[in-house]
Amino acid sequence: MARGTTAPLAVRMRPTSLDEVVGQRHLLGPGSPLRRLAGSSAAASGQSVILWGPPGTGKTTLAQSIAHSSDRRFVELSAVTAGVKDVRQVMEESLAERDLFARSTVLFLDEIHRFTKAQQDALLPGVEQGWVTLIAATTENPSFSVVSPLLSRSLLLTLEPLGDDDIAELIARAIADPRGFDGRVELDDDARAQLVRLSSGDARRALTALEAAGEHALEAAGDADGPALITADAVASAVDRALLRYDRQGDEHYDVISAFIKSVRGSDPDAALHYLARMIEAGEDPRFIARRIIVLASEDIGMADPQGLVIATAAATAVQMIGMPEGRIPLAEAVVYLATAPKSNRSYLGIDRAIADVRGGDFGRVPNHLRDAHYAGAKRLGHGKGYRYAHDALHGVATQQHLPDPLIGRRYYEPSQHGFERDIAARLERIRRILAGDA
Repeated sequence: MARGTTAPLAVRMRPTSLDEVVGQRHLLGPGSPLRRLAGSSAAASGQSVILWGPPGTGKTTLAQSIAHSSDRRFVELSAVTAGVKDVRQVMEESLAERDLFARSTVLFLDEIHRFTKAQQDALLPGVEQGWVTLIAATTENPSFSVVSPLLSRSLLLTLEPLGDDDIAELIARAIADPRGFDGRVELDDDARAQLVRLSSGDARRALTALEAAGEHALEAAGDADGPALITADAVASAVDRALLRYDRQGDEHYDVISAFIKSVRGSDPDAALHYLARMIEAGEDPRFIARRIIVLASEDIGMADPQGLVIATAAATAVQMIGMPEGRIPLAEAVVYLATAPKSNRSYLGIDRAIADVRGGDFGRVPNHLRDAHYAGAKRLGHGKGYRYAHDALHGVATQQHLPDPLIGRRYYEPSQHGFERDIAARLERIRRILAGDA
């Protein structure tokens, strides 16, 4: 590595051809769309592609490798800085290149999810008419972030986080390659393992951490002969925590909260705490977490353990009062309580069935004896006539009708045999017999 080099290691080590790309083997086999796209201008596929994957998995690398492997015109735009005017200019120039010089254009658009619908629509004529071959990159689910007409005209390719072996290969290459450290540093086994673990499958993260640790080791070695040794301590001083794949506005947000909810519902406190920790460490709003815990307590624990809602609400109040990081403790307590509590969704199912009937017009009028009789003229209308006061009846349950006539006998709440609901089920069966006059 030249002493005067200022470009980051991750940039210097970017592959110049598809053969140098590490990982994504499922996309780089012989005859694959990317291989065809990287072919000569005459034989290459004109199919536009959308590369979807987490940061550091090689989206920009693949696009630039295709550009280096092809003699076509290559234009790169970033959705962060480009607007409709820039897109239209590229389209006009691409059309001129095709008509005047029979030369096709590859447009690489990074972070396409940041484009508005109008900006994405500006891409459609060029893509549809073949003026450009679009290679778009996004970290967000294209189903939600890319307009349907553009999505339907493009091939969606999903990139996966790099495996440990892939990251180790990248690190070894960066240490030996003249573009990298050119053999001036070496790694001990613990440092290599630590770099791989800290990268979380992100090549850029791995190379950035290696660069920081390598510079630290070189400074410590001074003018000593031989390569400087990068130790685990050098790595630890350069990188303070592993990269968490969590975008509060993207897929990871929804995937992690989904896994969290399903782990609590599945009675797995260890998994639930893991996903809680990921949200906390990623800076998720603790109020959002608390709200989801309250919903969980009602939806998935319900009457099997009514104390669950009390615990969840108390945790939310505690977080609001004490803030973070201490708020993690009541959140964890509530999560463990709910994960280990008996489960029932019968209250949740009951209200949804009742709402479905109401929305479908299946409700009928309130029975006369249950109507409000506290205003002048109500008795003349028969309101309240025949109502039986439950507290005056044996067992505190009076035989009488409560549902409207069309819904007599309809059951919305059917308790399970889990936890407290086991007792409710037996008691409710007796109550229903009394209400119906069968007792």
